[in-house]
Amino acid sequence: MSQNAPSLDTAGLLEERLEGVSPRAVLSLGSHVRVHFDARKARMQEQTQHRAALAFDYQGHLAFGKAPKDLIVKRPGEIPLRIIRNPQAEAAMRQHLLDCGLKISLRQSEALGDHPGEHFELGNEGAWLTFTKQHLPELREAGWLIEMDDDFYFNLSEIEDWYADIEQAPEHDWFDLELGIEVEGQRISLLPILLQAIRKNPNLLNGEALALRRDDEMLLVTLPQNKQRVALPFSRLKPLLATLGELFFREPGETSQSLRLPRADAARLIALEQGPAIHWQGGEQLRGFAQRLQAYSDKTVSPPEGLQAQLRPYQVHGLAWMQALAELEVGGVLADDMGLGKTVQTLAHILCEKQAGRLQQPALIIMPTSLIPNWQDEAERFTPQLKVLALHGIKRRNQFKHIGEYDIILSTYALLPRDLKMLGAHSYHLVILDEAQNIKNPRSKAAQAASQLKTARRLCLTGTPLENHLGELWSLFNFLMPGWLGDSKSFNHDYRTPIEKNANSQRLAHLHGRIKPFVLRRKKEQVATELPAKTEITQWVDLTPTQRDRYETLRLVMDKKVRDEIARLGLARSQIVILEALLRLRQACCDLRLLGDESSTLKASDSGKLTSLLNMLEELTQEGRRVLLFSQFTSMLDLIASELKERGISYGKLTGATQDRRSPVHDFQAGEFSVFLISLKAGGVGLNLTAADTVIHFDPWWNPAAEAQASDRAYRIGQEKPVFVYKMISRGTVEEKIQLLQHTKANLARGVLEGGSLEQWQISEEDLAALFAPLDK
Repeated sequence: MSQNAPSLDTAGLLEERLEGVSPRAVLSLGSHVRVHFDARKARMQEQTQHRAALAFDYQGHLAFGKAPKDLIVKRPGEIPLRIIRNPQAEAAMRQHLLDCGLKISLRQSEALGDHPGEHFELGNEGAWLTFTKQHLPELREAGWLIEMDDDFYFNLSEIEDWYADIEQAPEHDWFDLELGIEVEGQRISLLPILLQAIRKNPNLLNGEALALRRDDEMLLVTLPQNKQRVALPFSRLKPLLATLGELFFREPGETSQSLRLPRADAARLIALEQGPAIHWQGGEQLRGFAQRLQAYSDKTVSPPEGLQAQLRPYQVHGLAWMQALAELEVGGVLADDMGLGKTVQTLAHILCEKQAGRLQQPALIIMPTSLIPNWQDEAERFTPQLKVLALHGIKRRNQFKHIGEYDIILSTYALLPRDLKMLGAHSYHLVILDEAQNIKNPRSKAAQAASQLKTARRLCLTGTPLENHLGELWSLFNFLMPGWLGDSKSFNHDYRTPIEKNANSQRLAHLHGRIKPFVLRRKKEQVATELPAKTEITQWVDLTPTQRDRYETLRLVMDKKVRDEIARLGLARSQIVILEALLRLRQACCDLRLLGDESSTLKASDSGKLTSLLNMLEELTQEGRRVLLFSQFTSMLDLIASELKERGISYGKLTGATQDRRSPVHDFQAGEFSVFLISLKAGGVGLNLTAADTVIHFDPWWNPAAEAQASDRAYRIGQEKPVFVYKMISRGTVEEKIQLLQHTKANLARGVLEGGSLEQWQISEEDLAALFAPLDK
């Protein structure tokens, strides 16, 4: 800087010169609310304008504008002062503003009145907010003088702190959460503030729109107490709105300072710790619960010692998940697809509890009646250390007093309401509902009875937690954690109506987020890398009482007929009679109507196998499975087809009577129908049906090789999905007994299944006695 002695200007007048001085930028900011009549909308419209004005301070004297004119300062009683402006420095400062996004204003505005500076503007309020929060601090740091009018809209108060207060009453299963900020030493709740903001901008609750917001973006809000304005960063708002968003649907009164949440919603607290630091007050136990709930997905466990099964990795994860929920004393839904081993995972969990010393009371498992034998077999096979008591049948009355002596108690949905008084006299370490969709109607007797059982831990097993509508999911959670999804009326208002009738993706996302910690859902495709290419599963079925009576009558007649024939002709020459007897018994196992007598009085429910099959097909088709169903009996396929038609399940059929084999195969591969009914002889070989991922053998062909050939219609080159093969076996009948003989009597199996000669059979009197043995009582 240099200041020269007085000199003459161009007119010969005496003046003082000042040059070589670096100016200081002065930025003035102001706003103005303009009210005008909008002719298009025929109403008064309010518009807020904002402006910035740039000037340059030369030792207390302001210059502005681009023209590189000297600044002449007249001084009363003194000679004038000529300031030589620095155009390079001014241009750099002007360019800095342009780099911040401002543009030279071409329109007049009263935002800064007659301020003589060079006026700049921004395109929208979001840009002004970003400029105020991000760039003004940088300009101040660079030495700029910032002057704000009192009415400048973005003259923001600083947020000094973020806080979260939790109040929890020990006797209640809920807590109050207040989230707020501290401004000038005053604590201010955000709930009423955000409610106002959401009403003005509903997109704040749109998950997709929210995700597009940058963390450094700001939401400008006005504080109700003193009308100050603050900027809330989206780095804080995104987890807050995404986590608690649907709670704002309730729209509490303007004076509400806190949210009332059920205890299970504590999982959401963890997400609130994202973004700027937040100071928590109270609720230490609750926050600890939330942290453990979040960490459950990282929990690792080893399968219990003595488990007689090799768990696959996804099954070990399922075991860890159940263990974590048990520690937290919350319920859950294991919703694996059919065939992924929900039973063995559950048994492993119970065995873990036993070995840890926590199974001081038994685990009660409720299931459809047909699954009782399955659970007994699986427990005996995988966890023989656990004592199992099945409470079904007419003799169960004398067994209730022994409940405390067992590790696992089995009962059924049909018996639960009747036995509730006796079952309810005990407390249980764990209550499990298998095929839990059986309580999808909350008003059913089974659902109401299940909710009255005394236990601290509850678990649901189902491949179809949601079959028809969201109310079914609510019913499951009403059993698992009563009241957690609200009462039925509020759930319908908050979720069912918006999601089912209005396809509201926001509400759906909120519901998913709310149940996510408590539902473990794995589809076959997700764990395909952990599964063998083909998984074979034996599906045990019990005969109905009607079937049992008819089977026993028929067995006695056939047993006498076979023995009389062998006595007359000898074993080797009695082939036709033995085959006929076995065929008739196998038909009785499938459906009594195949026998041809008294069929007019029989219906589908009189067949245990057909009933079980229809339940399987409903579940499989709801999962999107493509099914090949094989049977030796074309008349059985006709009965199945009739039931599928009645239930609206799409199907095709291929038998020896089918003249055009190509069309149904093409239609199935093209996805025209879900279930392909095939007679074993007509379709057991020569077909490529890689669209299928499930094979069901309704009446086993008994020859493992022939079964494998049929199964390989789906499991062959070109198949990209895991294939699941189900063999339906009627328990205690000739079907089960021949299956057992497959392992020890291969020649007998080949003879029976392939219709070979007696020389191939090599049957013994002991084998014959086993085949025609009476049913177990």
